[in-house]
Amino acid sequence: MIAMIVRRFFQLIFLLFGITFLVFSSMYLAPGDPASMIGGPTATESDLEAIRDDLGLNDPFLTQYGRYIANLAQGDLGFSYQTRQPVAEAIAIRFPNTLKLAVASMIIAIIIGIFAGLISALKHNSWLDVTSTTFALGGISIPNFWLGSILILIFSVNLQWLPVAGLSDPWWTAEGIKQLILPAITLGTGSAAMIARMVRSSMLEVVRADYVRTARAKGVKERSVIWIHTLKNAMIPVITVIGLNFGALLGGTIITEKVFAINGVGRLMIDAIAARDFPMVQGSVLLIATLFVLVNLIVDIVYTYIDPRIKYQ
Repeated sequence: MIAMIVRRFFQLIFLLFGITFLVFSSMYLAPGDPASMIGGPTATESDLEAIRDDLGLNDPFLTQYGRYIANLAQGDLGFSYQTRQPVAEAIAIRFPNTLKLAVASMIIAIIIGIFAGLISALKHNSWLDVTSTTFALGGISIPNFWLGSILILIFSVNLQWLPVAGLSDPWWTAEGIKQLILPAITLGTGSAAMIARMVRSSMLEVVRADYVRTARAKGVKERSVIWIHTLKNAMIPVITVIGLNFGALLGGTIITEKVFAINGVGRLMIDAIAARDFPMVQGSVLLIATLFVLVNLIVDIVYTYIDPRIKYQ
């Protein structure tokens, strides 16, 4: 296990190195001039040239990338072109909102997904199974921006039960929970649908296994058969989906944060892309990529606690 963790950390370094190169290249080749964004419409050509020199934008690509990697190795993500604020500081301020939203969405997705998948598998080919399958199809198909807008229209504008936007209050307060409900449902619906489909498929496969049939023949209570013998052994592929979805949720908060005006990393990245703020975009993508890989490492470790037969060589 320790050898596997060390190996994955080395892989993480090479993976992040590749990600930084791709993001840096994309921003370098993308149309637009950061100097024009900073200087504004009244800036002269000499002003723009001075800004480019100050930011090092006139240097060759490899020189700029090498300087970025050298600073990154020292823990320096650079400064925002717009605000001159350290990128790490700007991300640290906004990351808690993104993390709260992703965790709340994942909790909703797990609860709804496992419950719907269980009902669908245990009531196979019944109207409950059809309803659950339809929900899963709809949850995957509905885009976040549309679902978020509809939820705001119903529960915020018409019924006035929940706030329209924002995520400023602590999550443990009543107001903080209210602010989380709509964006968490919006972001978690797609993941819940995928988890439900995976639980259904995995449960239908495991429930036909010989050891489940033997447990029932020995007189084990049906509740124990489902929760101990069946669900636990069906959770390996489900945990894979949960891990991948949680990593995706951290990166997928962009649209949801924009719809609900949440001051998180996703919204920060969108604004930085529009402003051609290279260091801010690179720092945000690097954070999300790192978290995604770490979540998958945690999933691999959890496997061994659920199924001791799994060994890492």
